[in-house]
Amino acid sequence: MSNRPRTTAVSVLLGMTAMFLAGTPSIAAASEQDPEAADSPLVVAHRGASGYAPENTLAAVDKAAELGIEWVENDVQRTRDGELVVMHDTTLDRTTDVERVYPDRAPWRVSDFTAEEIARLDAGSWFDEEFAGARVPTLEKYLDRVGAHDQNLLLELKSPQDYPGIEGETLKELSNEGWLDREHLRDRLVVQSFEADSVRTVHDLEPAVRTGFLGTPGTDELASYAEFADQINPRHTDVTKDYVDAVQAVPGPHGEPLEVHTWTVDDATEARRVAEAGVNGIISNVPDVVRDATGG
Repeated sequence: MSNRPRTTAVSVLLGMTAMFLAGTPSIAAASEQDPEAADSPLVVAHRGASGYAPENTLAAVDKAAELGIEWVENDVQRTRDGELVVMHDTTLDRTTDVERVYPDRAPWRVSDFTAEEIARLDAGSWFDEEFAGARVPTLEKYLDRVGAHDQNLLLELKSPQDYPGIEGETLKELSNEGWLDREHLRDRLVVQSFEADSVRTVHDLEPAVRTGFLGTPGTDELASYAEFADQINPRHTDVTKDYVDAVQAVPGPHGEPLEVHTWTVDDATEARRVAEAGVNGIISNVPDVVRDATGG
C-alpha cells in the first residue's frame, strides 16, 4: 500500500489542470541540464527490463532500477472483479502457470479471472526458475515499486476496447497513489495506447496528463492526433528521419512539439539508426544495450 493520501475521484485535480498546461516540459526535458544526455534519446525499459526478468513483474522493475534506467513501461488490464493488473497479453497462458492451476478455464482471458485467482499464479517460472513465485502485480503494487525506485512510468492501456471505462479507472488509481501531482504530471508519467479513442479519452478526462499514441499515422493526420496526444510512438521499422522530423514539427496539446518514442529496439545497430533519425526515446527489453549504444 502507498503511504500517500488517497482521493475518491480524479476530478480533484481538474481545477489544477491549467497550472500544468502552460510551460510543462517534455518528459525528456530533464536531460537538457546535461548537454551530452540532451543529444541522446531517452531509454525506456519495455515491460520493465524484460530481457533480464519476467515481463511486467516487480522483478523487472527492480532490474531496470539496478541497471540505472529511469523510465519503465507497462501494460494495464482489468480483472473480472474490477482490479487493475499489469499484464501484456489479454490471456494468461503465455506468462503464467494458469493452465496448470485452472486447467478447465480456457482460453484463460484476464477478464475472466478475479484478482484473487490471478494472485495465485506463478508469473516467473516461465522465464527462469530464478523467478519462480513471482506474481502478476496489481497496478497499485506496481506503482508503489516504481515510486520506491524513484522511477518514471510509461503506462499502456492494453486492449481498452475490452474494458469500457478503464481510462477513468486508471486515472483514479494513479491519483490515489499520488501519480497525478505536479511533479509526476510535469515529467514522470505518460499514458499511451494503440487505440486513438482511448488516448483521446484520457486527455479529455485529465488534460494535464501527457499521452502517447502507439502507431504510425500519416503525416497528413498528425495535426488531428496532436489535439490529444503528446507523443507519436511508432514501431522501429517505421522510423525514418523524414517521419520523425514531420512529427516533431507539429505542436501537441501542451504547446510543445510532438515527441517520437519508438519500440521495441534490442540491438545496438538499430538503436544507433533510430537515434540518428532523431527520435526522442527508445523503448527496449534490454535498455542498457540501447543506452550504451546511444550514449543515453
